[in-house]
Amino acid sequence: MTTDAREAVAILRDPATVRGRCHAILAAGEAGHLQHFTVDVGRLPGVVERVLAVTARRYPSGDIVEHGRRLHFAVGGRDRWLETEAALAGREPLARARALIDLVVTSVLLDAGAGDSWGFVEDGVRFARSEGLAVGSWHMFAGGAFSATSGDPWRADAEALVRLDQSSVARFFQVSATNPLVGLGGRTELLRSLGVALRQAPEFFGRSAPRPGNLVDHLVANATDGAVAAKDVLDVILRGLGSIWPGRIALGGVNLGDVWQHPAAGGEGLTGGLVPFHKLSQWLTYSLCAPLRAAGLRVVGLEALTGLAEYRNGGLFVDAGVIVPRRAEITTLAHRPGDTVIVEWRALTVALLDRVADSMRAALGRSAAELPLAQVLEGGSWAAGREIAAERRPSGAPPITIESDGTVF
Repeated sequence: MTTDAREAVAILRDPATVRGRCHAILAAGEAGHLQHFTVDVGRLPGVVERVLAVTARRYPSGDIVEHGRRLHFAVGGRDRWLETEAALAGREPLARARALIDLVVTSVLLDAGAGDSWGFVEDGVRFARSEGLAVGSWHMFAGGAFSATSGDPWRADAEALVRLDQSSVARFFQVSATNPLVGLGGRTELLRSLGVALRQAPEFFGRSAPRPGNLVDHLVANATDGAVAAKDVLDVILRGLGSIWPGRIALGGVNLGDVWQHPAAGGEGLTGGLVPFHKLSQWLTYSLCAPLRAAGLRVVGLEALTGLAEYRNGGLFVDAGVIVPRRAEITTLAHRPGDTVIVEWRALTVALLDRVADSMRAALGRSAAELPLAQVLEGGSWAAGREIAAERRPSGAPPITIESDGTVF
């Protein structure tokens, strides 16, 4: 790879670039120069009020946790995360952390939108969307589907991941003709690709029996006073797992992952016109905070990360009238992730989340370090997006439909 390509890849992996490119697109929107949306910032205070109200209701003490996968395991009156910790109780801290990271990584990679028709039934209770995917992935993990180690189901090994087949994933997720899961093939291939990527990055995932959980050993070895920066965790994820994303833009032979083209993105040279989101990778970084604490590591600098460019946060701004479609077909037709309309929507979402966060911090008297986006999302914007979607549409579906392949949202 040339020096220029190497530098371009590093720029596109930096969350500061995510933020900068998204704000460039927001500026174009405020100037009325976007193709698919206008932006009505006059309605933004209403969004802030809604998110503050939802946050106060969900976290009346003001002690907001980070947005992360761990919370989705605690639904239906059962905390499967605590059950996992109990099953691992006899292990030393690093071993427990490895298993919890294995769980989080596999579950997050299975967390792209499930569609409106799918659900997971556990003890007669049906869970849909993110919670259903969390519960289903937990059962798959606890059932040893990702383990190649006899007698230890609580792990995810490269050896087992590369052998996964679609029928196995379908069985664990209760997929049928009447319970279809969007992007089933894409999810299966993503997990198989994860197994390959683990083998290709021994510096992060181990040379012997590679697994996602071995990431903790790398982070511990590179920690400073027991702390690791969120930006550095994201960088390791993007470098170690970047090859798993299918059909994406590449530079110098490097798969860029969740990076797309938009004419208002700005940038120069090889990065010109490209807007990175790294939604699942940032979601994974947020979600790793809990298992890394199990290893005694503090994740600092969460405010360096961005909001998540996905349909709940994005739907909040559309349903609240901040992001305004220019044409009716934007909300009536389905779109592909790489379509300019979707890239535009996602970029506006990331930038507007920064505006919401700034207003919430001012209202609550907190700094960015005291109220990082991880807490704004959890408090929060994600729940508010789900709430307003349920008010507007009986199915609770987002206002804009994406033809998901199971690897982006």
